[in-house]
Amino acid sequence: MSEPIISVKKLYHRYGDFTAVDGISFEVCEGEIFSFLGPNGAGKSTAINVLITLLPVQEGSATVAGYNVAEDPQNVRESIGIVFQDVTLDRDMTCREILEFHGNLYRMPKVERKKRIDELLSLVQLENKQDTRTKHLSGGMKRRLEIARGLMTRPRVLFLDEPTIGLDPQTRMRMWDYIKAVNREGTTIFLTTHYMDEADHLSDRISIIDKGQIIATGAPYELKNTLGEDLIYLETSDMQGTRTILSGMEMVKEVSQKSRGLVAMLDGDGTKILPVIIETLSAKGIRVFVVNLKKPSMDDVFVHYTGRELRDEGAEKTSTAVVRAGRR
Repeated sequence: MSEPIISVKKLYHRYGDFTAVDGISFEVCEGEIFSFLGPNGAGKSTAINVLITLLPVQEGSATVAGYNVAEDPQNVRESIGIVFQDVTLDRDMTCREILEFHGNLYRMPKVERKKRIDELLSLVQLENKQDTRTKHLSGGMKRRLEIARGLMTRPRVLFLDEPTIGLDPQTRMRMWDYIKAVNREGTTIFLTTHYMDEADHLSDRISIIDKGQIIATGAPYELKNTLGEDLIYLETSDMQGTRTILSGMEMVKEVSQKSRGLVAMLDGDGTKILPVIIETLSAKGIRVFVVNLKKPSMDDVFVHYTGRELRDEGAEKTSTAVVRAGRR
């Protein structure tokens, strides 16, 4: 793994008596797509705002692109690009004018500026909209233009704070393609999101953050593998008896209670283990009303580590095989 381009150690940030970022430590490697996954209010945006120098370092330390955030904020700002949650485009400027203005702001030479603008308009597929005022662009087009603006100075790190919030599912998926294309050009991506599927689909590594603390970090497959090879959801005629039986089975890693049923984490192939479970319960006189066999998702991972569900529009909807048994 390459050297970290972002390093954070025991970082805190408080608003009065409220601790928004509670002693987090993590590293981001150069060239990866790294995500903070968590609900609104978890501390994701506060952490990013400290790293991009919009908020002060109150306690702890952070470096970005080799520069200390507290001691060398100017060099940090010159090394990064930013796409904020809220649209920050001048409504009466055209796409090209937005990029021209940003390039001028960073004193880019005219020839280099024009070349870079042409490259970026092509990258985000806005060549045909370059003379269109931003107030006439769709939400997805505005997001793409903001990504282009963030890339004008060829930043080493691009920070994307909830970049697809408010977009329809098709536009979100196209945005993922643009983010991957930017990453393939060599830019490290730091993403915050509360969309499970977004973090799963895009990220090389994910840190789950909740209540200001990082509670798990790893590649998406590593985080899901901690829950076992498969999951089985059950509703039965005797939930306590079912839990006792499942807890005593060698192929069941862990059993947890959900709102109505039980979830069993399996240490093996669920298609082979499920018939054994149903047969064992039947032999004890326990009727199975609902059974659901599925692969672990990031939603399941979040529930496992936080004890609650992260429900939001656009959250991951996994395909499952559901069998409903008739009541006898």
